[in-house]
Amino acid sequence: MFKATEQIETATLQDVEELEMLINSAYRGESSKKGWTTEADLLGGIRIDKEAITELISRNDSVILKFTESGKIIGCVNLVTKGNSIYLGMLTVSPIEQGKGIGKELIISSEKHAQNARVKEIEMTVISKRTELIAYYERRGYQQTGEKRPFPMNDPRFGEPKTDLEFVVLKKSY
Repeated sequence: MFKATEQIETATLQDVEELEMLINSAYRGESSKKGWTTEADLLGGIRIDKEAITELISRNDSVILKFTESGKIIGCVNLVTKGNSIYLGMLTVSPIEQGKGIGKELIISSEKHAQNARVKEIEMTVISKRTELIAYYERRGYQQTGEKRPFPMNDPRFGEPKTDLEFVVLKKSY
């Protein structure tokens, strides 16, 4: 149950700078190593920039849900509608707030969003070497499809790979 100072709502363009700092701190660099979701050993560079966040918020088929506590964004997730499916990406929780159920609440809100949109499934991709993260999603009902997709190895917008990477696809149907 949320405390009175916590809430999940749709992010707006006023949130771009705070979202950029949160997402990059959770996925890359030394700050990310305080949490268990870091990609710092797999990827260098940044995870996302202000322009990409602005685009995601501005698109008609995309929404970023933000989890705030006392007015500060400490979690978020991006949902993109693709036909009868929603792509769940960029699930982020501040490294110092991980393990408190915030990610779970964002997933629950994502699933409610999907049900309200009357889509048949939620799909996501996870770097195959992130076995602990794959297991986390599997505990929440997501299943590996057996499909693998290439990681954009030469696109610095996604980071600078330190090793060969690929994605596995997970889905949850309704």
